[in-house]
Amino acid sequence: MVQVDPIDRLMRAALSSDDEFVTTLNDLLRHDLRISMRELSEKSGIAQSSLYKILHGRSPNLSTLRAIIRALRQLYHVGDEAFIGLILARPVLESVEERVTEIDGHRMRVREYPVHTMVDAIVAAVRAEREGAIAIVCAPIVSSVIEQIVRVPVATIIPRESVQAAIELAAKKAWI
Repeated sequence: MVQVDPIDRLMRAALSSDDEFVTTLNDLLRHDLRISMRELSEKSGIAQSSLYKILHGRSPNLSTLRAIIRALRQLYHVGDEAFIGLILARPVLESVEERVTEIDGHRMRVREYPVHTMVDAIVAAVRAEREGAIAIVCAPIVSSVIEQIVRVPVATIIPRESVQAAIELAAKKAWI
């Protein structure tokens, strides 16, 4: 399954139905971004009460939909801030507690790319590189293929090591 850009997914859902929009928005907030309604409210400028109504079935007007999409774009693409792309299955990603970490005195963001198949992982690696990842952390089963495709350093998660150790390794490789 090829991953669709999350903003495209949300826009397609909005065009499909109100229920599909609510389901997709909830999924993006809870699973992809892991942010609360309050955080989306702050980022979008939409009152929490309005977001609550939207997330419980009320159709957003066009200006509200634009504000949500604009906020999500900012949340997904924080700009020029360096980040490590973490490409793993959802259950492993859920064990990662830190989305920002300190490595050798450098603040480093971790952007998660949940995948289900090897093809998803390869597509996610290309996407992470295009979005500006300075390095990628992934499972051993796909790391050798990903290393041949992307130009950024790739670190492999070994089950005996922690995800944090792999993120630090990727950052250090990127700074060499």
